[in-house]
Amino acid sequence: MVGAVVGVQPFGGEGLSGTGPKAGGPLYLYRLLANRPENALGTTLARQDADYPVDAQLKAALVQPLEALSEWATDRPALRALCQQFGELAQAGTQRLLPGPTGERNTWTLLPRERVLCIADDEQDALVQVAAVTSVGSLILWPDDTFHRDLVKRLPAAVSGRIQFAKADNIATQPFDAVIFHGDSDQLRALCEAV
Repeated sequence: MVGAVVGVQPFGGEGLSGTGPKAGGPLYLYRLLANRPENALGTTLARQDADYPVDAQLKAALVQPLEALSEWATDRPALRALCQQFGELAQAGTQRLLPGPTGERNTWTLLPRERVLCIADDEQDALVQVAAVTSVGSLILWPDDTFHRDLVKRLPAAVSGRIQFAKADNIATQPFDAVIFHGDSDQLRALCEAV
């Protein structure tokens, strides 16, 4: 019988049986809980990072647009604080060595989703979404409308370079990996039906 230890050995992995990401890693069991303490994930990662140093070289590159947004938001203290919080919590671009049997070297790498569809009707919500998505290094997909075009012109180049547009009437047919939505329940229902 062949098996793997949950939280220690990933099940499969890149270049192995059934290539690609698999279940496992130090946060896997927390995903099965209905409730958990708010700081449980950070505590678990900090405990592991004390034994095995985290490689965050990629993270430093991924968060550059977030840092540019934070610098741009000097007159928006709430947005700036949110950028700081998201930057501290985001783990995309980190690689950790998992404890394992002698002779094995298993790494756990967190990578961003490629593109996130962001739907918001007002500037504050749109900027919160931009902060969230840039904190993990993903691309932003916005509806191609006047509101979003005007907003992107005011953003720093490092941020606007991470934003892509698609026609609003067929945006749900565009490729994306996740959705962040701010709006009312009727808009959400329509979006869910479209995607």
